[in-house]
Amino acid sequence: MKTILDTQQLHRTLKRMTHEIIEAFLSLDDVILCGIESKGVILASEIKQLIQSFSTIDIPLFSLNIQPFRDDEKKSGQPSKIDIDLNNKNIVVIDDVLFTGRTVRAAIDGIMLNGRPKNIKLAVLVDRGHRELPIRPDFIGKNIPTSMQENVLFRKAFMDVILEGAHEDNT
Repeated sequence: MKTILDTQQLHRTLKRMTHEIIEAFLSLDDVILCGIESKGVILASEIKQLIQSFSTIDIPLFSLNIQPFRDDEKKSGQPSKIDIDLNNKNIVVIDDVLFTGRTVRAAIDGIMLNGRPKNIKLAVLVDRGHRELPIRPDFIGKNIPTSMQENVLFRKAFMDVILEGAHEDNT
């Protein structure tokens, strides 16, 4: 295993991403954060707190269970009930690792089931490549080229990001 982002680097990365999100919008009044369950919710909560500390604006946040919308795994669970009006809003979908893009596609389906946003932007902590769908993040914490045999894991208990299955020459 190789640590890609330790706790201090992770917090610095989230602060930078938060500033990028704030700067991307003329006003934060119509911005809503969507954390993909489960690790995306943790990151979205951190970004929400940072936005509030930098701008004093309390941005709405909802979590989204994307399992019922998956096309590559067995569908399970009930679609998330979203109690926020998403119509004509700017949604920022937040997740830990972007890989094939299928999780994000499922999240977009879940969001569209609950309203028609003005736009949807994507923030990911780590983009590891290997896309199967034409999905590109708007806000990226770190680009990590990986092989198909490697895994990138955000460990919420340690607040770090590791690379598993790295060969000795990659560490």
